[in-house]
Amino acid sequence: MSKATNITAGYDFGDGVPIKVRYIFRGTPYGREELAAVKEAFRGGTLTMGPQVEAFEKEFARYVGCKRAFAVSNCTTAMHVVTQMLDIGPGDEVIVTPNTFIATSLVIVKEGATPVYADIDPRTFNILPAAIEKKITRRTKAIYVVHYGGQSCDMDAIMRLARKHKLPVMEDCAHAHGTRFQGKHAGTFGVAGCFSFHSLKNITTCGEGGMITINDERWADAIQRLRCMNVGPWRPAEAARVMKAYGLRKRKNEYWLPSHFDVEDVNGHWGINYRMNEVQAAVGRAQLRKLDAFIAKRRAAAHYLTERLQGIPGITPVYEDPRGFHAYHLYTLCVEEDALGASRDAFLRELYYREGIQGIQHYQPTYDFTGFRKLGQKARQCPEAERFFYHRETNLPMHPMLTQRELRDTVRGVRRAAAAVRGKGL
Repeated sequence: MSKATNITAGYDFGDGVPIKVRYIFRGTPYGREELAAVKEAFRGGTLTMGPQVEAFEKEFARYVGCKRAFAVSNCTTAMHVVTQMLDIGPGDEVIVTPNTFIATSLVIVKEGATPVYADIDPRTFNILPAAIEKKITRRTKAIYVVHYGGQSCDMDAIMRLARKHKLPVMEDCAHAHGTRFQGKHAGTFGVAGCFSFHSLKNITTCGEGGMITINDERWADAIQRLRCMNVGPWRPAEAARVMKAYGLRKRKNEYWLPSHFDVEDVNGHWGINYRMNEVQAAVGRAQLRKLDAFIAKRRAAAHYLTERLQGIPGITPVYEDPRGFHAYHLYTLCVEEDALGASRDAFLRELYYREGIQGIQHYQPTYDFTGFRKLGQKARQCPEAERFFYHRETNLPMHPMLTQRELRDTVRGVRRAAAAVRGKGL
């Protein structure tokens, strides 16, 4: 792939295909506000975990409607902190969707636990509550859900199930900035929500970044320790132990005694440096103020596509659950091979090589990766997830910088590609 030189540069496979609409590397534009935020951060007294991070955490918590938010280096580290916080380890099982980026399962196996895959809804591509319940055993320690593409899972059913079986729910909200279900923001239903500010997301913080959201203050100390090498304040009893051992006497406000910080495990778990820096947080604050406008542009583009792609035999535009608010991180188009009379891949070849529309597939079922087969995972676990990835879906370019010409070209390309391959066989 060639290096991206501007916000509309995208995947270039070096095959000489003239691309009309690229799948780009940037989920949002940056402007003067972000540049001003960077300068403001540089003028601060610290460049990591300072006032910009604290302000970003408070503003993000206010936006999603949770009690606390904690900035971290990315969504993967956010989920790793939560996995450790929940004391998940060897012998435990965590039920998770196979239709997600590797990170959602990776944090489970890193702690020695086993991901157990539950199948997806063929309309929303999210984990099915009924499929979750079938996978619950005495070893199940938690349920991890992913709001795929910016559309919420059925959180009413999932939370009923979680309460029935006394299981914590972690929400992977990497796609779900601004996503809502029954009026409530994603990331506020379960024990914790984990957000991503990667370059492709609905808001970004200089390429990487993440946030953990909680509504139970009991988790705050564990999160703060695990995201920063288990560093925290001295507990009075432990401070007294050290002072006595070394014959120290502390007077009022002598902050240096017994030392500036303590280091303590969290249920035997040890964190690493998962902190966010001040420049990222300052940019995140600027982006957060634009998030609703970015989502409005994404939704307008998505609705334009959906309205004009309806009624094409064998082509299924995005379904929106009326109980939710879709933030459209992705626009997932499905090919119904029997109705089209051709394979998904035949359609994609025509769409890419002839029409110049670049699609990307998300996500291969996690259990099909080589490393997970080595861990004992088997093929053919979730029929809907497999049919979805291998035979139905592609993600069309979706971001707030799409032009009307690009949207028209996308619609025209899909229509022409479907017509060109229709009835030519699977």
